[in-house]
Amino acid sequence: MKTFKLAILGFLPLAALIALPVALRHAYDKETACDTPGAKGKNISHAADAARAPGRTGPERSLVIVTPHVESIRYEFERGFRAHMMETAGKDVAIDWRMPGGTSDIVRYVDDRFASEFRRYWEADASLGPWTKTAADNFTNSKMDSPPDDADPEALKARKVFLDSNVGIGIDLFFGGGQYEMDKQARKGFAVDAGLLQSHPEWFTEDVIPQKFSGEIFYDPKGRYYGTCISSFGIFYNEDCVKLLGIHPPRRWSDLGSEKYFGTLALADPTKSGSINKCFEMIIQQAMAETIKKYGGKTPEALEKGWADGFNLIKRMGANSRYITDSASKVPRDVAKGDSTAGICIDFYGRTEAEWAQHQRCGETNLKYLAPVGGSSVSADPILLFRGAPNRETAVAFIEFVLSKKGQRLWNARIGTPGGPEKYALRRLPVRKDMYAPDEIALMSDPDARPFSPEEEFNYDPSLTARYFSLIRVLIKTMLIDPLPELQDAWKKIIEAGGPEKCPAAILEFDKMPFSYAEAADVAKALNPGAEGNSPLSVLQEQRKISEFFRKQYLKAADTAGTGRQIETHLKETPF
Repeated sequence: MKTFKLAILGFLPLAALIALPVALRHAYDKETACDTPGAKGKNISHAADAARAPGRTGPERSLVIVTPHVESIRYEFERGFRAHMMETAGKDVAIDWRMPGGTSDIVRYVDDRFASEFRRYWEADASLGPWTKTAADNFTNSKMDSPPDDADPEALKARKVFLDSNVGIGIDLFFGGGQYEMDKQARKGFAVDAGLLQSHPEWFTEDVIPQKFSGEIFYDPKGRYYGTCISSFGIFYNEDCVKLLGIHPPRRWSDLGSEKYFGTLALADPTKSGSINKCFEMIIQQAMAETIKKYGGKTPEALEKGWADGFNLIKRMGANSRYITDSASKVPRDVAKGDSTAGICIDFYGRTEAEWAQHQRCGETNLKYLAPVGGSSVSADPILLFRGAPNRETAVAFIEFVLSKKGQRLWNARIGTPGGPEKYALRRLPVRKDMYAPDEIALMSDPDARPFSPEEEFNYDPSLTARYFSLIRVLIKTMLIDPLPELQDAWKKIIEAGGPEKCPAAILEFDKMPFSYAEAADVAKALNPGAEGNSPLSVLQEQRKISEFFRKQYLKAADTAGTGRQIETHLKETPF
Protein backbone atom coordinates (compact mmCIF):
# COMPACT_ATOMS: atom_id res chain seq x y z
CA MET A 1 0.00 0.00 0.00
CA LYS A 2 2.84 2.36 0.86
CA THR A 3 4.42 1.66 -2.49
CA PHE A 4 1.10 2.36 -4.21
CA LYS A 5 0.73 5.70 -2.37
CA LEU A 6 4.23 6.69 -3.35
CA ALA A 7 3.46 5.81 -6.96
CA ILE A 8 0.32 7.95 -6.86
CA LEU A 9 2.20 10.87 -5.32
CA GLY A 10 4.90 10.51 -7.93
CA PHE A 11 2.34 10.47 -10.74
CA LEU A 12 0.48 13.61 -9.60
CA PRO A 13 3.08 16.16 -10.86
CA LEU A 14 3.15 14.40 -14.23
CA ALA A 15 -0.65 14.40 -14.43
CA ALA A 16 -0.73 18.10 -13.60
CA LEU A 17 1.90 18.78 -16.23
CA ILE A 18 -0.27 17.05 -18.86
CA ALA A 19 -3.62 18.43 -17.70
CA LEU A 20 -2.60 22.08 -17.26
CA PRO A 21 -1.90 22.86 -20.95
CA VAL A 22 -5.13 21.07 -21.92
CA ALA A 23 -7.12 23.14 -19.43
CA LEU A 24 -5.42 26.35 -20.50
CA ARG A 25 -6.00 25.52 -24.16
CA HIS A 26 -9.70 24.92 -23.43
CA ALA A 27 -9.91 28.27 -21.68
CA TYR A 28 -8.02 29.97 -24.54
CA ASP A 29 -10.30 28.46 -27.17
CA LYS A 30 -13.35 29.55 -25.22
CA GLU A 31 -11.98 33.07 -24.80
CA THR A 32 -10.91 33.52 -28.43
CA ALA A 33 -14.14 32.09 -29.77
CA CYS A 34 -16.12 34.63 -27.75
CA ASP A 35 -13.98 37.73 -27.50
CA THR A 36 -11.39 37.89 -30.27
CA PRO A 37 -12.70 39.43 -33.49
CA GLY A 38 -10.17 37.63 -35.65
CA ALA A 39 -11.18 34.30 -34.09
CA LYS A 40 -14.71 34.50 -35.41
CA GLY A 41 -13.68 33.40 -38.87
CA LYS A 42 -11.42 30.69 -37.48
CA ASN A 43 -13.76 29.13 -34.96
CA ILE A 44 -17.20 29.72 -36.42
CA SER A 45 -17.26 26.33 -38.11
CA HIS A 46 -17.32 24.76 -34.64
CA ALA A 47 -20.41 26.83 -33.86
CA ALA A 48 -21.99 25.56 -37.07
CA ASP A 49 -21.18 21.99 -36.06
CA ALA A 50 -22.75 22.62 -32.66
CA ALA A 51 -25.89 23.94 -34.34
CA ARG A 52 -26.26 20.75 -36.32
CA ALA A 53 -25.50 18.34 -33.48
CA PRO A 54 -28.57 16.70 -31.84
CA GLY A 55 -29.28 18.00 -28.37
CA ARG A 56 -26.77 20.85 -28.70
CA THR A 57 -27.56 24.57 -28.57
CA GLY A 58 -26.06 27.08 -30.97
CA PRO A 59 -26.87 29.17 -34.04
CA GLU A 60 -30.03 28.00 -35.78
CA ARG A 61 -28.73 28.57 -39.32
CA SER A 62 -25.34 28.42 -40.95
CA LEU A 63 -23.78 30.05 -43.98
CA VAL A 64 -20.60 29.09 -45.85
CA ILE A 65 -18.79 31.92 -47.67
CA VAL A 66 -15.57 31.78 -49.67
CA THR A 67 -13.84 35.15 -49.91
CA PRO A 68 -10.57 37.00 -50.51
CA HIS A 69 -11.79 39.78 -48.19
CA VAL A 70 -9.61 40.73 -45.24
CA GLU A 71 -10.52 40.16 -41.59
CA SER A 72 -11.94 43.66 -41.09
CA ILE A 73 -14.59 43.16 -43.79
CA ARG A 74 -15.40 39.65 -42.59
CA TYR A 75 -15.76 40.86 -39.00
CA GLU A 76 -18.03 43.82 -39.71
CA PHE A 77 -20.32 42.02 -42.15
CA GLU A 78 -20.60 38.94 -39.93
CA ARG A 79 -21.45 41.09 -36.93
CA GLY A 80 -23.89 43.22 -38.91
CA PHE A 81 -25.66 40.31 -40.61
CA ARG A 82 -26.04 38.27 -37.43
CA ALA A 83 -27.55 41.29 -35.67
CA HIS A 84 -29.82 41.92 -38.66
CA MET A 85 -31.07 38.32 -38.74
CA MET A 86 -31.70 38.29 -35.02
CA GLU A 87 -33.61 41.57 -35.25
CA THR A 88 -35.70 40.74 -38.35
CA ALA A 89 -36.15 36.98 -38.09
CA GLY A 90 -35.22 36.10 -34.51
CA LYS A 91 -32.56 33.73 -35.88
CA ASP A 92 -28.89 33.40 -35.06
CA VAL A 93 -26.59 32.60 -37.98
CA ALA A 94 -23.15 31.03 -37.91
CA ILE A 95 -20.86 32.10 -40.75
CA ASP A 96 -18.17 29.69 -41.86
CA TRP A 97 -15.60 31.79 -43.74
CA ARG A 98 -13.35 29.97 -46.22
CA MET A 99 -10.14 31.75 -47.27
CA PRO A 100 -7.99 29.46 -49.46
CA GLY A 101 -6.02 32.47 -50.74
CA GLY A 102 -6.48 35.38 -53.13
CA THR A 103 -9.07 35.52 -55.90
CA SER A 104 -6.99 33.45 -58.31
CA ASP A 105 -6.49 30.75 -55.66
CA ILE A 106 -10.22 30.73 -54.87
CA VAL A 107 -11.12 30.36 -58.55
CA ARG A 108 -8.82 27.36 -58.92
CA TYR A 109 -10.28 25.85 -55.75
CA VAL A 110 -13.87 26.34 -56.94
CA ASP A 111 -13.07 24.97 -60.41
CA ASP A 112 -11.54 21.83 -58.94
CA ARG A 113 -14.43 21.30 -56.52
CA PHE A 114 -17.13 21.63 -59.17
CA ALA A 115 -15.24 19.35 -61.56
CA SER A 116 -14.93 16.72 -58.82
CA GLU A 117 -18.53 17.01 -57.62
CA PHE A 118 -20.07 16.94 -61.09
CA ARG A 119 -18.04 13.90 -62.05
CA ARG A 120 -19.27 12.16 -58.89
CA TYR A 121 -22.85 13.13 -59.78
CA TRP A 122 -22.42 11.83 -63.35
CA GLU A 123 -20.86 8.51 -62.37
CA ALA A 124 -23.59 7.88 -59.79
CA ASP A 125 -26.18 7.80 -62.60
CA ALA A 126 -25.58 4.79 -64.85
CA SER A 127 -28.01 6.15 -67.46
CA LEU A 128 -25.58 8.99 -68.25
CA GLY A 129 -22.91 6.61 -69.51
CA PRO A 130 -19.18 6.76 -68.81
CA TRP A 131 -17.43 9.96 -67.72
CA THR A 132 -15.30 11.15 -70.64
CA LYS A 133 -12.84 13.92 -71.42
CA THR A 134 -15.47 15.55 -73.64
CA ALA A 135 -17.85 15.74 -70.70
CA ALA A 136 -15.11 17.07 -68.42
CA ASP A 137 -14.11 19.76 -70.96
CA ASN A 138 -17.62 20.93 -71.83
CA PHE A 139 -19.88 20.88 -68.77
CA THR A 140 -18.70 24.45 -68.07
CA ASN A 141 -18.53 25.49 -71.73
CA SER A 142 -20.95 28.40 -72.18
CA LYS A 143 -20.64 28.09 -75.97
CA MET A 144 -22.87 25.01 -75.65
CA ASP A 145 -25.71 27.28 -74.46
CA SER A 146 -26.08 28.52 -78.06
CA PRO A 147 -24.26 25.77 -79.88
CA PRO A 148 -23.27 25.65 -83.55
CA ASP A 149 -25.04 23.14 -85.81
CA ASP A 150 -22.03 20.81 -85.75
CA ALA A 151 -21.62 20.81 -81.95
CA ASP A 152 -20.59 17.49 -80.38
CA PRO A 153 -23.73 15.81 -78.95
CA GLU A 154 -21.74 14.52 -76.00
CA ALA A 155 -20.57 18.06 -75.20
CA LEU A 156 -24.14 19.36 -75.43
CA LYS A 157 -25.35 16.58 -73.15
CA ALA A 158 -22.71 17.32 -70.48
CA ARG A 159 -23.58 21.00 -70.44
CA LYS A 160 -27.33 20.39 -70.25
CA VAL A 161 -27.02 17.81 -67.48
CA PHE A 162 -24.91 20.21 -65.43
CA LEU A 163 -27.23 23.20 -65.87
CA ASP A 164 -30.25 21.04 -65.05
CA SER A 165 -28.61 19.73 -61.90
CA ASN A 166 -28.26 21.19 -58.45
CA VAL A 167 -24.69 20.02 -58.04
CA GLY A 168 -22.93 22.06 -55.38
CA ILE A 169 -19.62 22.24 -53.56
CA GLY A 170 -20.86 22.79 -50.00
CA ILE A 171 -20.35 26.57 -50.26
CA ASP A 172 -23.12 29.16 -50.45
CA LEU A 173 -21.52 32.42 -51.54
CA PHE A 174 -18.47 33.91 -53.25
CA PHE A 175 -18.03 37.37 -51.68
CA GLY A 176 -15.53 39.71 -53.38
CA GLY A 177 -13.01 39.08 -56.12
CA GLY A 178 -13.87 41.44 -58.97
CA GLN A 179 -16.40 41.51 -61.79
CA TYR A 180 -14.18 39.72 -64.32
CA GLU A 181 -13.86 36.56 -62.24
CA MET A 182 -17.51 36.68 -61.13
CA ASP A 183 -18.62 36.88 -64.75
CA LYS A 184 -16.51 33.82 -65.58
CA GLN A 185 -18.11 31.92 -62.68
CA ALA A 186 -21.55 32.84 -64.02
CA ARG A 187 -20.73 31.77 -67.58
CA LYS A 188 -19.42 28.43 -66.38
CA GLY A 189 -22.73 27.84 -64.61
CA PHE A 190 -21.29 27.89 -61.09
CA ALA A 191 -23.31 31.00 -60.18
CA VAL A 192 -27.11 31.01 -60.23
CA ASP A 193 -29.81 33.67 -60.12
CA ALA A 194 -30.41 34.79 -56.53
CA GLY A 195 -33.71 36.42 -57.55
CA LEU A 196 -32.99 39.95 -56.35
CA LEU A 197 -33.84 41.58 -59.69
CA GLN A 198 -37.37 40.31 -59.16
CA SER A 199 -37.65 40.77 -55.39
CA HIS A 200 -36.03 44.25 -55.29
CA PRO A 201 -36.51 45.89 -58.71
CA GLU A 202 -36.35 49.32 -57.05
CA TRP A 203 -32.65 48.75 -56.30
CA PHE A 204 -31.58 48.09 -59.86
CA THR A 205 -32.24 51.42 -61.51
CA GLU A 206 -30.01 54.22 -62.84
CA ASP A 207 -30.68 56.19 -59.66
CA VAL A 208 -29.66 53.42 -57.24
CA ILE A 209 -27.49 50.65 -58.78
CA PRO A 210 -26.91 51.18 -62.51
CA GLN A 211 -26.22 48.12 -64.63
CA LYS A 212 -23.14 49.86 -66.11
CA PHE A 213 -21.04 52.87 -65.20
CA SER A 214 -17.82 54.25 -66.73
CA GLY A 215 -17.80 51.22 -69.00
CA GLU A 216 -17.83 48.75 -66.10
CA ILE A 217 -20.59 46.20 -65.33
CA PHE A 218 -22.15 46.58 -61.88
CA TYR A 219 -24.46 43.56 -61.91
CA ASP A 220 -25.33 40.63 -64.13
CA PRO A 221 -28.57 41.20 -66.09
CA LYS A 222 -29.46 37.56 -65.36
CA GLY A 223 -29.07 38.09 -61.61
CA ARG A 224 -26.11 35.75 -61.14
CA TYR A 225 -23.87 38.33 -59.42
CA TYR A 226 -24.32 41.77 -57.90
CA GLY A 227 -21.80 44.54 -57.20
CA THR A 228 -21.60 45.27 -53.48
CA CYS A 229 -19.09 48.13 -53.35
CA ILE A 230 -17.00 50.05 -55.85
CA SER A 231 -13.29 50.58 -56.18
CA SER A 232 -10.77 52.49 -58.22
CA PHE A 233 -7.10 51.77 -58.66
CA GLY A 234 -4.30 54.21 -58.16
CA ILE A 235 -0.99 55.35 -56.73
CA PHE A 236 -0.07 55.35 -53.06
CA TYR A 237 3.02 57.39 -52.18
CA ASN A 238 5.08 58.64 -49.27
CA GLU A 239 5.57 62.43 -49.33
CA ASP A 240 8.78 62.26 -47.26
CA CYS A 241 10.36 59.79 -49.69
CA VAL A 242 9.32 61.89 -52.69
CA LYS A 243 11.01 64.93 -51.11
CA LEU A 244 14.17 62.95 -50.42
CA LEU A 245 14.32 61.97 -54.09
CA GLY A 246 13.88 65.62 -55.04
CA ILE A 247 11.01 64.93 -57.45
CA HIS A 248 7.42 66.04 -57.90
CA PRO A 249 4.69 63.83 -56.42
CA PRO A 250 3.24 61.38 -58.97
CA ARG A 251 0.00 62.32 -60.67
CA ARG A 252 -0.23 59.92 -63.61
CA TRP A 253 0.66 56.28 -64.22
CA SER A 254 3.43 57.44 -66.55
CA ASP A 255 5.19 59.23 -63.67
CA LEU A 256 6.04 55.84 -62.13
CA GLY A 257 7.91 54.90 -65.30
CA SER A 258 10.44 57.69 -64.80
CA GLU A 259 14.01 56.60 -64.08
CA LYS A 260 13.89 58.91 -61.04
CA TYR A 261 11.94 56.17 -59.24
CA PHE A 262 14.59 53.52 -59.92
CA GLY A 263 14.79 51.01 -57.07
CA THR A 264 12.03 52.65 -55.02
CA LEU A 265 8.67 51.28 -56.26
CA ALA A 266 6.61 48.53 -54.64
CA LEU A 267 4.65 46.26 -57.01
CA ALA A 268 2.53 43.15 -56.52
CA ASP A 269 2.20 40.01 -58.64
CA PRO A 270 -0.94 40.14 -60.84
CA THR A 271 -1.06 36.34 -61.02
CA LYS A 272 -1.85 36.38 -57.27
CA SER A 273 -4.16 39.38 -57.15
CA GLY A 274 -7.11 40.24 -59.38
CA SER A 275 -7.08 43.86 -58.15
CA ILE A 276 -3.44 44.32 -59.17
CA ASN A 277 -4.11 42.81 -62.58
CA LYS A 278 -6.96 45.32 -62.89
CA CYS A 279 -4.48 48.12 -62.10
CA PHE A 280 -2.23 46.98 -64.93
CA GLU A 281 -5.23 46.72 -67.26
CA MET A 282 -6.08 50.36 -66.42
CA ILE A 283 -2.56 51.41 -67.45
CA ILE A 284 -2.94 49.65 -70.81
CA GLN A 285 -6.47 51.05 -71.25
CA GLN A 286 -5.28 54.61 -70.73
CA ALA A 287 -2.38 54.19 -73.15
CA MET A 288 -4.70 52.78 -75.82
CA ALA A 289 -7.32 55.50 -75.24
CA GLU A 290 -4.65 58.18 -75.71
CA THR A 291 -3.38 56.73 -78.99
CA ILE A 292 -6.93 56.22 -80.27
CA LYS A 293 -7.63 59.90 -79.59
CA LYS A 294 -4.37 60.93 -81.23
CA TYR A 295 -4.97 58.81 -84.35
CA GLY A 296 -8.61 59.82 -84.60
CA GLY A 297 -10.11 56.36 -84.10
CA LYS A 298 -9.49 52.66 -83.46
CA THR A 299 -7.16 52.20 -86.39
CA PRO A 300 -4.84 49.16 -86.41
CA GLU A 301 -1.90 51.54 -85.92
CA ALA A 302 -3.53 53.24 -82.92
CA LEU A 303 -4.41 49.94 -81.26
CA GLU A 304 -0.94 48.52 -81.83
CA LYS A 305 0.89 51.56 -80.52
CA GLY A 306 -1.38 51.93 -77.49
CA TRP A 307 -0.97 48.24 -76.58
CA ALA A 308 2.82 48.49 -76.85
CA ASP A 309 2.96 51.84 -74.99
CA GLY A 310 0.98 50.40 -72.09
CA PHE A 311 3.18 47.34 -71.69
CA ASN A 312 6.37 49.35 -72.10
CA LEU A 313 5.29 51.68 -69.30
CA ILE A 314 4.66 48.60 -67.15
CA LYS A 315 8.17 47.38 -68.04
CA ARG A 316 9.65 50.61 -66.73
CA MET A 317 7.61 50.37 -63.54
CA GLY A 318 8.85 46.81 -63.04
CA ALA A 319 12.40 47.97 -63.69
CA ASN A 320 11.96 50.67 -61.03
CA SER A 321 10.63 48.22 -58.43
CA ARG A 322 12.37 47.09 -55.26
CA TYR A 323 10.50 43.79 -55.51
CA ILE A 324 7.33 42.20 -56.87
CA THR A 325 5.43 40.69 -53.94
CA ASP A 326 2.78 37.97 -53.75
CA SER A 327 0.73 40.13 -51.36
CA ALA A 328 -1.11 43.19 -52.70
CA SER A 329 -1.53 44.53 -49.15
CA LYS A 330 2.25 44.57 -48.60
CA VAL A 331 2.64 47.42 -51.11
CA PRO A 332 0.94 50.19 -49.06
CA ARG A 333 2.50 48.89 -45.85
CA ASP A 334 6.01 49.24 -47.29
CA VAL A 335 5.24 52.70 -48.65
CA ALA A 336 3.92 53.70 -45.22
CA LYS A 337 7.14 52.50 -43.55
CA GLY A 338 9.25 54.46 -46.04
CA ASP A 339 10.82 51.32 -47.49
CA SER A 340 9.33 52.28 -50.88
CA THR A 341 8.50 55.68 -52.33
CA ALA A 342 5.32 54.67 -54.14
CA GLY A 343 3.30 51.72 -55.33
CA ILE A 344 0.07 50.80 -57.11
CA CYS A 345 -2.89 49.49 -55.16
CA ILE A 346 -6.65 49.35 -54.88
CA ASP A 347 -8.12 52.49 -53.30
CA PHE A 348 -9.21 51.13 -49.92
CA TYR A 349 -5.76 49.66 -49.17
CA GLY A 350 -4.28 53.13 -49.66
CA ARG A 351 -6.95 54.95 -47.69
CA THR A 352 -6.80 52.50 -44.79
CA GLU A 353 -3.01 52.70 -44.53
CA ALA A 354 -3.11 56.50 -44.68
CA GLU A 355 -5.75 56.60 -41.92
CA TRP A 356 -3.70 54.32 -39.68
CA ALA A 357 -0.60 56.47 -40.20
CA GLN A 358 -2.60 59.59 -39.37
CA HIS A 359 -3.77 57.95 -36.15
CA GLN A 360 -0.19 57.02 -35.26
CA ARG A 361 1.07 60.56 -35.95
CA CYS A 362 -1.60 62.39 -33.95
CA GLY A 363 -3.59 63.66 -36.90
CA GLU A 364 -0.77 64.22 -39.39
CA THR A 365 0.07 62.00 -42.34
CA ASN A 366 2.78 61.87 -44.97
CA LEU A 367 0.89 59.31 -47.05
CA LYS A 368 -1.29 60.02 -50.05
CA TYR A 369 -3.55 57.91 -52.25
CA LEU A 370 -4.68 59.26 -55.62
CA ALA A 371 -6.50 58.01 -58.68
CA PRO A 372 -4.20 58.84 -61.62
CA VAL A 373 -5.44 61.62 -63.88
CA GLY A 374 -7.65 60.01 -66.51
CA GLY A 375 -6.30 56.58 -65.62
CA SER A 376 -8.78 54.60 -63.54
CA SER A 377 -12.35 53.46 -63.93
CA VAL A 378 -14.84 52.78 -61.15
CA SER A 379 -15.44 49.03 -60.92
CA ALA A 380 -17.73 46.91 -58.77
CA ASP A 381 -16.72 44.12 -56.40
CA PRO A 382 -19.59 41.59 -56.56
CA ILE A 383 -21.11 38.72 -54.64
CA LEU A 384 -22.67 35.58 -56.14
CA LEU A 385 -24.80 32.60 -55.08
CA PHE A 386 -23.33 29.19 -55.94
CA ARG A 387 -25.26 26.43 -57.66
CA GLY A 388 -26.34 23.86 -55.11
CA ALA A 389 -25.90 26.25 -52.17
CA PRO A 390 -26.63 24.19 -49.03
CA ASN A 391 -28.16 27.20 -47.22
CA ARG A 392 -29.80 29.06 -50.09
CA GLU A 393 -32.43 30.97 -48.11
CA THR A 394 -29.88 32.37 -45.66
CA ALA A 395 -27.43 33.07 -48.48
CA VAL A 396 -30.01 35.17 -50.36
CA ALA A 397 -30.76 37.00 -47.11
CA PHE A 398 -27.04 37.82 -46.79
CA ILE A 399 -26.92 39.26 -50.33
CA GLU A 400 -30.04 41.32 -49.56
CA PHE A 401 -28.40 42.62 -46.38
CA VAL A 402 -25.18 43.60 -48.17
CA LEU A 403 -27.13 45.51 -50.84
CA SER A 404 -29.57 47.14 -48.40
CA LYS A 405 -28.82 50.59 -47.01
CA LYS A 406 -28.05 48.95 -43.67
CA GLY A 407 -25.33 46.79 -45.22
CA GLN A 408 -24.06 49.49 -47.59
CA ARG A 409 -23.47 51.82 -44.64
CA LEU A 410 -20.81 49.46 -43.28
CA TRP A 411 -18.52 50.06 -46.26
CA ASN A 412 -17.62 53.68 -45.52
CA ALA A 413 -19.32 54.96 -42.37
CA ARG A 414 -17.00 55.97 -39.56
CA ILE A 415 -16.57 53.72 -36.55
CA GLY A 416 -19.25 54.30 -33.95
CA THR A 417 -21.65 56.27 -36.17
CA PRO A 418 -25.29 55.13 -36.21
CA GLY A 419 -25.42 51.86 -38.14
CA GLY A 420 -21.70 52.12 -38.87
CA PRO A 421 -18.91 49.62 -38.24
CA GLU A 422 -18.07 48.62 -34.70
CA LYS A 423 -14.31 48.09 -34.85
CA TYR A 424 -12.92 48.68 -38.36
CA ALA A 425 -13.32 51.59 -40.78
CA LEU A 426 -13.50 49.65 -44.05
CA ARG A 427 -12.84 52.69 -46.30
CA ARG A 428 -14.61 51.20 -49.31
CA LEU A 429 -17.30 53.03 -51.28
CA PRO A 430 -20.94 51.88 -51.48
CA VAL A 431 -22.26 50.71 -54.84
CA ARG A 432 -25.62 52.42 -54.32
CA LYS A 433 -25.90 55.97 -55.64
CA ASP A 434 -28.46 56.89 -52.98
CA MET A 435 -25.79 56.34 -50.30
CA TYR A 436 -24.18 59.63 -51.42
CA ALA A 437 -27.07 61.73 -50.10
CA PRO A 438 -26.11 64.45 -47.56
CA ASP A 439 -27.32 62.50 -44.50
CA GLU A 440 -25.22 59.47 -45.47
CA ILE A 441 -22.16 61.50 -46.53
CA ALA A 442 -22.15 63.06 -43.05
CA LEU A 443 -21.35 59.62 -41.61
CA MET A 444 -18.63 58.69 -44.12
CA SER A 445 -14.91 58.25 -43.60
CA ASP A 446 -14.44 59.64 -47.13
CA PRO A 447 -17.09 62.37 -47.38
CA ASP A 448 -15.40 63.99 -50.39
CA ALA A 449 -15.60 60.84 -52.52
CA ARG A 450 -17.83 61.33 -55.57
CA PRO A 451 -17.44 58.14 -57.62
CA PHE A 452 -20.58 58.85 -59.70
CA SER A 453 -19.51 62.35 -60.63
CA PRO A 454 -20.29 63.26 -64.26
CA GLU A 455 -16.80 64.70 -64.50
CA GLU A 456 -15.25 61.23 -64.60
CA GLU A 457 -12.45 61.40 -67.17
CA PHE A 458 -11.98 57.69 -67.71
CA ASN A 459 -14.32 55.35 -69.54
CA TYR A 460 -13.41 51.68 -69.56
CA ASP A 461 -13.66 50.18 -73.05
CA PRO A 462 -14.04 46.39 -72.66
CA SER A 463 -13.55 45.84 -76.40
CA LEU A 464 -9.88 46.81 -76.03
CA THR A 465 -8.63 44.57 -73.22
CA ALA A 466 -11.43 42.67 -71.43
CA ARG A 467 -10.92 39.46 -73.41
CA TYR A 468 -7.20 39.68 -72.67
CA PHE A 469 -7.47 40.02 -68.88
CA SER A 470 -5.88 36.60 -68.29
CA LEU A 471 -3.32 37.21 -71.03
CA ILE A 472 -2.25 40.47 -69.36
CA ARG A 473 -1.64 38.55 -66.14
CA VAL A 474 0.54 35.93 -67.85
CA LEU A 475 2.34 38.46 -70.04
CA ILE A 476 3.34 40.56 -67.03
CA LYS A 477 4.67 37.44 -65.33
CA THR A 478 6.81 36.57 -68.36
CA MET A 479 7.80 40.21 -68.92
CA LEU A 480 8.55 41.34 -65.35
CA ILE A 481 8.69 38.52 -62.84
CA ASP A 482 10.56 35.74 -64.68
CA PRO A 483 13.36 37.96 -66.11
CA LEU A 484 13.37 40.59 -63.32
CA PRO A 485 17.19 40.65 -62.78
CA GLU A 486 17.83 41.14 -66.50
CA LEU A 487 15.08 43.78 -66.75
CA GLN A 488 16.47 45.82 -63.88
CA ASP A 489 20.08 45.49 -65.04
CA ALA A 490 19.15 46.73 -68.53
CA TRP A 491 17.27 49.71 -67.08
CA LYS A 492 20.18 50.48 -64.72
CA LYS A 493 22.64 50.53 -67.61
CA ILE A 494 20.33 52.76 -69.66
CA ILE A 495 20.11 55.19 -66.72
CA GLU A 496 23.88 55.13 -66.24
CA ALA A 497 24.31 55.89 -69.94
CA GLY A 498 22.27 59.09 -69.63
CA GLY A 499 18.70 57.84 -69.61
CA PRO A 500 16.23 56.75 -72.31
CA GLU A 501 16.66 59.86 -74.47
CA LYS A 502 20.41 59.32 -74.71
CA CYS A 503 20.06 55.60 -75.51
CA PRO A 504 17.63 55.27 -78.45
CA ALA A 505 19.24 52.05 -79.72
CA ALA A 506 19.07 50.43 -76.27
CA ILE A 507 15.46 51.58 -75.78
CA LEU A 508 14.56 50.09 -79.16
CA GLU A 509 15.68 46.67 -77.88
CA PHE A 510 14.16 47.27 -74.43
CA ASP A 511 10.72 48.11 -75.87
CA LYS A 512 10.33 45.23 -78.31
CA MET A 513 7.29 43.00 -77.79
CA PRO A 514 7.04 39.29 -78.67
CA PHE A 515 3.78 39.69 -80.59
CA SER A 516 1.47 42.39 -81.89
CA TYR A 517 -1.96 43.41 -80.66
CA ALA A 518 -3.45 41.79 -83.76
CA GLU A 519 -1.83 38.48 -82.71
CA ALA A 520 -2.98 38.70 -79.07
CA ALA A 521 -6.03 36.46 -79.57
CA ASP A 522 -3.91 33.59 -80.90
CA VAL A 523 -1.36 33.98 -78.09
CA ALA A 524 -4.14 34.11 -75.47
CA LYS A 525 -5.47 30.81 -76.82
CA ALA A 526 -2.03 29.21 -76.76
CA LEU A 527 -1.60 30.29 -73.12
CA ASN A 528 -5.03 29.02 -72.03
CA PRO A 529 -4.76 25.59 -70.35
CA GLY A 530 -8.44 24.94 -71.07
CA ALA A 531 -8.29 25.68 -74.80
CA GLU A 532 -8.81 22.79 -77.19
CA GLY A 533 -5.57 21.08 -78.15
CA ASN A 534 -3.58 22.60 -75.27
CA SER A 535 -1.91 20.74 -72.45
CA PRO A 536 -0.25 21.98 -69.26
CA LEU A 537 3.11 21.25 -70.88
CA SER A 538 2.34 23.16 -74.10
CA VAL A 539 1.15 26.18 -72.09
CA LEU A 540 4.33 26.17 -69.97
CA GLN A 541 6.45 25.88 -73.10
CA GLU A 542 4.69 28.88 -74.61
CA GLN A 543 5.21 30.88 -71.42
CA ARG A 544 8.87 29.95 -71.36
CA LYS A 545 9.27 31.01 -74.98
CA ILE A 546 7.89 34.48 -74.17
CA SER A 547 10.00 34.78 -71.01
CA GLU A 548 13.11 33.94 -73.01
CA PHE A 549 12.21 36.54 -75.62
CA PHE A 550 12.08 39.27 -72.97
CA ARG A 551 15.23 38.04 -71.25
CA LYS A 552 17.20 38.17 -74.50
CA GLN A 553 15.85 41.64 -75.31
CA TYR A 554 16.89 42.97 -71.91
CA LEU A 555 20.37 41.49 -72.35
CA LYS A 556 20.62 43.15 -75.77
CA ALA A 557 19.43 46.47 -74.31
CA ALA A 558 21.96 46.27 -71.48
CA ASP A 559 24.75 45.43 -73.91
CA THR A 560 23.75 48.24 -76.30
CA ALA A 561 23.54 50.81 -73.48
CA GLY A 562 26.87 49.67 -72.08
CA THR A 563 28.58 49.85 -75.48
CA GLY A 564 27.18 53.30 -76.14
CA ARG A 565 28.43 54.55 -72.79
CA GLN A 566 31.89 53.15 -73.44
CA ILE A 567 32.04 54.87 -76.86
CA GLU A 568 30.88 58.17 -75.34
CA THR A 569 33.48 57.90 -72.55
CA HIS A 570 36.18 57.05 -75.08
CA LEU A 571 35.30 60.08 -77.23
CA LYS A 572 35.44 62.38 -74.19
CA GLU A 573 38.80 61.04 -73.07
CA THR A 574 40.44 61.00 -76.53
CA PRO A 575 42.42 64.21 -77.16
CA PHE A 576 42.14 65.85 -80.59
